[in-house]
Amino acid sequence: MPHQNERRAKLIGLCALTAIAATPCGALAADAVAAAYPTKPIRIVIGFGAGSTVDISARVIGKGLSESWKQQVIADNRPSAGGIIAAQTVAGANPDGYTLLSVSASHAVAPAMYAKLPYDTAKDFAGITTTVSVPAVLVVSPGLGVKNVKDLIAMAKAKPGHVTFSSAGIGSATHFSAELFVSLAGLNVIHVPYKSVPEQITEAMVGRVQFTLAPASNAVPFIKEGKLIALAVSPAKRVAVLPDVPTLMEAGVPGYQWQTWFGLLAPAKTPRPIVTKLNQEVSRILNLAESKERWNAIGAEPVPIAPEAFDRYVAEQIALFTRLAKAANIKAD
Repeated sequence: MPHQNERRAKLIGLCALTAIAATPCGALAADAVAAAYPTKPIRIVIGFGAGSTVDISARVIGKGLSESWKQQVIADNRPSAGGIIAAQTVAGANPDGYTLLSVSASHAVAPAMYAKLPYDTAKDFAGITTTVSVPAVLVVSPGLGVKNVKDLIAMAKAKPGHVTFSSAGIGSATHFSAELFVSLAGLNVIHVPYKSVPEQITEAMVGRVQFTLAPASNAVPFIKEGKLIALAVSPAKRVAVLPDVPTLMEAGVPGYQWQTWFGLLAPAKTPRPIVTKLNQEVSRILNLAESKERWNAIGAEPVPIAPEAFDRYVAEQIALFTRLAKAANIKAD
């Protein structure tokens, strides 16, 4: 009996040369290529710097893929323009499964912020899966004298146009998470953008701004040290790392629900069998006990989903961010 790889090679060659019954042959060839995939190193392009959650999630997944598939997985950091340059690189890459894109929610923010992008966010990518989600935490300085969300809302309504909040930049996920809170609570407050999440948190901690909605993965250490007071968390349910902190809905903001998500994409025309194979292996890695333990320790949660579900989710997120950007008049610098 011929070796399995020899049979695949003969099948691919036969299909390439056969004009009759082209569609079945094409499907068989794609399945054969996916079965052999990967046969060379995989590159994951990351639009943010080392140490960011989008970077860490890519490296955790890359390590798992490398161990199980015995191929090198290269993390390619391209921190520029909020991830747009990295996305452009992958959108134009050969759709063969060897160039992937690690993204955050900012991937869906970009089309809401920019009239023109060098790619089509909805059409030029194929979703593999969401990887992890990170809740936001509404925090204030202990010196502010605010003990709960109702106190903060009362303070903001008593001084319209005077209360401030920080974010990691105009159009960042932290900006949008706060704008959703401001909109649902009916507040008139001032946005003060900074260049990073650490800066955003520091400004709230020292009292230069009155509040911020920060990623739990960044804020929890300061909450544990008593340097910040956690008023509420952003998901629909409480988070394990802060079990005594209510959700914003529980705290009196009906309809508020937010998770900053991260995911993995491929170029749009990547063969479906390869996308499926990637989805299954990445989901397996994310569901490992050690993966869950690592993320849960900082309030994050692995959230693998089907490729089609991820594609739909990105479209829904683009629509949400577009509505928020229009309502709050958020525009790119």
